[in-house]
Amino acid sequence: MRAGNAGDADSYRRLLLQLTPVLRAVARRGLASAGMADTDAEDVVQETLLAIHLKRQSWDEDAPIGPWLRAIARHKMIDTLRRSGRRIDLPLDGFAEVLAGGESEPSMLVADVDRHLEWLPAGQRNVVRAIAVDGASISEAAARLSMTKGAVRVALHRGLAALAARFNGEGT
Repeated sequence: MRAGNAGDADSYRRLLLQLTPVLRAVARRGLASAGMADTDAEDVVQETLLAIHLKRQSWDEDAPIGPWLRAIARHKMIDTLRRSGRRIDLPLDGFAEVLAGGESEPSMLVADVDRHLEWLPAGQRNVVRAIAVDGASISEAAARLSMTKGAVRVALHRGLAALAARFNGEGT
């Protein structure tokens, strides 16, 4: 994650590829413990990966990454269970055990991100891609896209809100 946040795209890609099967196992186990089929596990995985990606700059590089990842995964699992109408408490212990190991499995993360971004209007898509995918700052994105900082902030907020609504089943 440190290398990815510093701009090493290959290291970041490897991190996400290694996290995917671990997150999938956590999601399947969490859904099963709630008495649900694991058919929604892939949605939980994709939402978790997207949240990790969008919030990666919020991770404190001096802190261990495991608790940060577990918190995101746990919250995405809870969000899924709430949407299904279930109320359940998921212990953190299960996430710690699964995140400790895992097998590598190929992922279509890059294609998935591009597919979801294509759903946005061009202006929002360009801003979200510049900031959330390429890691540009608001100022850098504004300069790159010939926009004001305020316009970049508005487009980013609207784009992320539209993606969140789409993931939550509110989008058309």
